[in-house]
Amino acid sequence: MKILKPSEIVTELDKYIIGQHQAKRSVAVALRNRWRRQQVPPDLRNEIAPKNIILIGPTGVGKTEIARRLSMLTESPFHKVEASKFTEVGYVGRDVESMVRELLEMTITLDKAREHEAVKEKARQMAEERMLDLLLPKAGRSPDPGETQIELVTAATAESPSTREKLRSLLRQGKLDQRYVDLEVQDRGGGPMVEIFSNAGMEEMGINFKDMLGGLFPKGIKRRKLKVPEAMDALAQEEAQGLVDMEKIVKCAIEKVEQAGIIFIDEIDKIVAKNGSHGPDVSREGVQRDLLPVVEGCTVATKHGPIKTDHILFVASGAFHTVKPSDLIPELQGRFPIRVELDALGRAEFVRILTEPKNALVLQYKELLKTDGIDIVFSKEAVEEIGRLAEEVNTRTENIGARRLHTLMERLLEEVLFDAPDLAEQQVVVDPPYVDSKLKDIISSEDLSRFIL
Repeated sequence: MKILKPSEIVTELDKYIIGQHQAKRSVAVALRNRWRRQQVPPDLRNEIAPKNIILIGPTGVGKTEIARRLSMLTESPFHKVEASKFTEVGYVGRDVESMVRELLEMTITLDKAREHEAVKEKARQMAEERMLDLLLPKAGRSPDPGETQIELVTAATAESPSTREKLRSLLRQGKLDQRYVDLEVQDRGGGPMVEIFSNAGMEEMGINFKDMLGGLFPKGIKRRKLKVPEAMDALAQEEAQGLVDMEKIVKCAIEKVEQAGIIFIDEIDKIVAKNGSHGPDVSREGVQRDLLPVVEGCTVATKHGPIKTDHILFVASGAFHTVKPSDLIPELQGRFPIRVELDALGRAEFVRILTEPKNALVLQYKELLKTDGIDIVFSKEAVEEIGRLAEEVNTRTENIGARRLHTLMERLLEEVLFDAPDLAEQQVVVDPPYVDSKLKDIISSEDLSRFIL
């Protein structure tokens, strides 16, 4: 994982997320503590448990965005899940342990891709030798009548070194790209599809049913005529598979997940039962009880082997509009000792969100319209007016935070976005009168704003 100071983590998050300084500090400290734990003596290392975090705040203030940016910022195994998709064991749906399995699968996939990239050059060289074997004709073979059109050749038996090197030079220069070769490739679409649905996941039994049932059917190998570049890619992929040690990758991935894994549980407030546990809400408290051992530390069975969750960092978030964090069952509350409340966004924050981040909305629309040859200019006063209107609509209707800006900007620029390819003028100026003309009627009508904005 990347070794970043807490201040550096906050600086990186500041490039995309406005405000919420306390939340950024908390996740930065939690990430740094993962690295600090690795530096302490081994006998104490296993005793240091991660301090799990709950981010509390209304929708649209940056909770999920913090998680997204963290996943890009750190090279630690990272997985984001929605708590609302889990159900108690015994109900139809996903079980909570599946998030640990998914984290491991994602880590293995990423590590495998890195290993493939590392052996890419060697695999390409090996593929080149196999391609030369395919391209060089058999000694004494006369060409088939139709071969001049597709230039199909098969495996060679003997050739002179000079001929092989000449052919290698032509191959590298791309002069053989229009040739076809006869190649055996695996037909990925062959055979029936087998899907297994289960609450707990069949991998807990240590059996991969897909592989087992797949063995009943013949492998989909067929010969295809491919152009040289496509055949080279297929051969390089095949050679890379042989160069990568999957056992080593799986072993390293398990260690990384156990020691540095991070799971972000979004919408945790949706598994809090309202007005007591009766009716359909009974399963929500069950999900909390199922979460307890995973968050505290247990062993989860996967098809690659057992995973211990003792040192995985869990970051949860929720709006907690209709319930409070104290409505979580007490045992689960104790598993999340750090709680950070994110601030609601106002006019000043909206103005900054529109202009300051690297992915600011104003910049996005400028670049989008530039593709049609339109230069759109936002005056400072217009941006401030959009921020004011966003705050006003959030106050009068549902407060959806920064997501309100997306709605307002689409409404504001709808006409320009539609007519841009046909506009004669190359510049559109967005000033306060322009904003007023496009949004005044909608904002003034409460009924309209409820449904449109």
